[in-house]
Amino acid sequence: MEIERDIISALAAWKQRSERKPLIIQGARQIGKTWIMRKFGEEYFDFVAYFNFDASEELCREFEHTKNPGRLVDILRLYTESPIEPGRTLIIFDEIQQCNKALNSLKYFCEDAPEYYILAAGSLLGVSLSQGDSFPVGKVEFLNMYPVTFREFLRVDAPQMYEYLESLTEIAPLPEIVMGRVGEAYRRYQVCGGMPAAVTAMLEKRGVQEVEEIQKSILTAYALDFAKHAPGKDIPRITAIWNSIPSQLAKENRKFIYKLVKTGARAREYEDALLWLEHAGMVYRIFCASKPGLPLSAYDDLSAFKIYLCDGGLLRVMAQLPVDVFWSENTLYAEFKGAMAENGVLQSLVAHFDVQPRYWTSEATAEVDFLLQNHMALLPVEVKSGTRLGGKSLSVYISRFAPELALRYSMNNLKRDGVILNIPIFLADWTKKILEL
Repeated sequence: MEIERDIISALAAWKQRSERKPLIIQGARQIGKTWIMRKFGEEYFDFVAYFNFDASEELCREFEHTKNPGRLVDILRLYTESPIEPGRTLIIFDEIQQCNKALNSLKYFCEDAPEYYILAAGSLLGVSLSQGDSFPVGKVEFLNMYPVTFREFLRVDAPQMYEYLESLTEIAPLPEIVMGRVGEAYRRYQVCGGMPAAVTAMLEKRGVQEVEEIQKSILTAYALDFAKHAPGKDIPRITAIWNSIPSQLAKENRKFIYKLVKTGARAREYEDALLWLEHAGMVYRIFCASKPGLPLSAYDDLSAFKIYLCDGGLLRVMAQLPVDVFWSENTLYAEFKGAMAENGVLQSLVAHFDVQPRYWTSEATAEVDFLLQNHMALLPVEVKSGTRLGGKSLSVYISRFAPELALRYSMNNLKRDGVILNIPIFLADWTKKILEL
């Protein structure tokens, strides 16, 4: 089964630009970067020349001897059966983090051979780029890739429901059949998350057990990455932070607490480990905003933040949460249900908005789950996992700062209620479209 990914349209736009530079795709491992590069090449080019630097040390060594793009292309032709022709061939450099010289060569392709189309990606490329070795500053473009979104999932799972949501033209309650069927599809998506292999298993109805086996193997691969690629001194700390995430999110306010990682742990001891996980694309660090102001980053309280996982399905498996909880009203699950809901909404907001959200708190009196920047507006965001809308935090924020609009995600229907826009949680991927309405 093939899942149509929205990133293809961004890649197509890159191909059309006259001032195009080599493009680096960033994102966590196993989200489908290699597949999407090949798929894009097959659909939009006559030929695809694929090179994997992790699979060939010999290929890596070739880049030690020359920086001349013409000479490099001549050498690359010896490593592929695909023709390499300007304008007709997509050149793919996969696992480019394994070869600093290849990464550096992108500068010379940009300057001296812009007629070649080059895509690059790698499993832990974000970590490599953060170290700054041989990085071609200003000579490449970046495109972030994320796990499969619910919007992409629904397009395959329930095409009729997807088309209905795509055609929304007003803020009005959705028909009951849409609320029911899309809500059911969202529960299945919460089980599998957005890792393509797990999504495919769910859509092909291969059973929850196989979905979980795939997710567990991905988590194992992530843990092996710590041991293989992280600095030796940071490996235990990275592992400790990673393993603490479910317990961090199980707290009522979700704020990251170092003592939950290890008794007596201090921030300065774990900062490098936390940065490694961020650069690897495995976690999102959401800072507390001291006050709502533009730019959001100017008001970050660097000592207060929350950590969320890049994928809600992996979070569910890490927390050893049985799938039945999504179809029950088990009171034991109430606390973590909120964490799962927040993680899911955040994934949608990060993937669709340019500025990473923050959160806001007023001492012990109120806390707004997220602050979302939409153009020149700052929108407070509240996330509720069910239909109950108790809590005063959003009203405290509204009365204090008078935003033009506030967003509340829940399992209630789409509705404008004064300054508050109620959005069904499964419509988080459509937030931008809804705001335009």
